[in-house]
Amino acid sequence: MSAQLIDGKALAERVRAQIAVDVGAFVERHGRPPGLATILVGEDPASAVYVGGKQRACAEVGIRGFDNRLAADASRAEVVELIERLNADDAVNGIICQLPVPGHLDGVELTGLVDAGKDVDGLTALSAGLLALGRPGLRPCTPEGVMLLLADAGAKLEGAEAVVLGRSNLFGKPMAQLLLAANATVTVCHSRTHDLPAVCRRADVLIAAVGRPRMVGADWVRPGATVIDVGINRVDGELCGDVDFDAVGEVAGAITPVPGGVGPMTIACLLGNTLKAARMAAGEDVG
Repeated sequence: MSAQLIDGKALAERVRAQIAVDVGAFVERHGRPPGLATILVGEDPASAVYVGGKQRACAEVGIRGFDNRLAADASRAEVVELIERLNADDAVNGIICQLPVPGHLDGVELTGLVDAGKDVDGLTALSAGLLALGRPGLRPCTPEGVMLLLADAGAKLEGAEAVVLGRSNLFGKPMAQLLLAANATVTVCHSRTHDLPAVCRRADVLIAAVGRPRMVGADWVRPGATVIDVGINRVDGELCGDVDFDAVGEVAGAITPVPGGVGPMTIACLLGNTLKAARMAAGEDVG
């Protein structure tokens, strides 16, 4: 492979180490740690793993974790009451309602009930609006993690052509907004895009998040481009991304692996958002 490997695991370790230092300083100033509350409704195995990982990550950097679990048949009223209670709890600075929720509940509605000041996933309408307007606020963790990866890899975004594969509210749209804020020229592709490979070949920075294993081949990539693979798929018992890593690695200038690329940065940015929310609640200037 000729491409530079963008090591998200190594960067996440550095980011988390700095967050631990900053959390310690916050405790010295305010006498309490930042707090992150997770809400898990039901017993989905993957969701339980994700929530457990977030709680362990909090403990490692000194953030207090609040692990809230409800039965799969919990009513909407029960979940809403819990969110409202956490919104009112000064010890809780961030709230995550783990998705997906059971079918009788509306995950978008429940996420929207989280106080915007505690929306460490950056998914409420107010958070999305602040991002679109370029105003300070809490940003979605995975797109923010991608921006840190690009910066660490030395990618020059100002004036660059950036292509985002996928237009989801969770990733594609906020990713495009962050790239625009960095003065990139951004194209967002989707299932109706004409001649998708040709559009991708224009990119100086290509970011794939569509959930289709190894969809992006070497002939989709401009030689020397930076390629960020946000996809995570399981094929024959092994994890792979939306990018054909081996083939594209011979063409790209830099590329993230799956696993070990974007994923670790998502958790790191969640911790960073929790600290940021705590500082905002304490009246500190967070820029």
